[in-house]
Amino acid sequence: MLLGAAGVAFEIVESRIDEIRHDGENALDFALRMAHEKALSVSHRFPDTLVLAADTIVECDGQILGKPADAAAARTILRRLSGNTHTVVTAFAIARGGTVSESVPVLSRVTFRALSPEEIAAYVATGDPLDKAGAYGIQDAGAGFIERVDGARDNVMGLPVREVLAALRRHGIAASREESD
Repeated sequence: MLLGAAGVAFEIVESRIDEIRHDGENALDFALRMAHEKALSVSHRFPDTLVLAADTIVECDGQILGKPADAAAARTILRRLSGNTHTVVTAFAIARGGTVSESVPVLSRVTFRALSPEEIAAYVATGDPLDKAGAYGIQDAGAGFIERVDGARDNVMGLPVREVLAALRRHGIAASREESD
């Protein structure tokens, strides 16, 4: 959605990478490793194509909060985020010919207001939290939980557009939206 809005033509290719965190791996290293592995996986299959891959990790008080396995896990994660500040790390990597040529981690800090049990239950009932790291989406009803974002909002959505577009320009790809600005 974010790349399309920026006017970048692209095709989505599944990386087929299992997103498994290594013991002791922090959020930044995990996000960078996942972006690298995803980019390399696709680049090996399409060696002549410029590949952009990204991964988003949510961390709160040193604990990585992945995608919840079920509604109960989503409620637990949202209770943890309630009234707290957490970090969202989105790392992206660019590869061609089976080699990563550039990778960048971008961090945003997100502060949630205090959430009531009823708000959490209602949000979880929508199903929105179940496919999102940290059990919320800044682009959906989860936006109402956010008191403040320090850093880029699109980074919290899963792609730091300004940084990605700059990297793509360095690799000869221009977004049509930028060309008309």
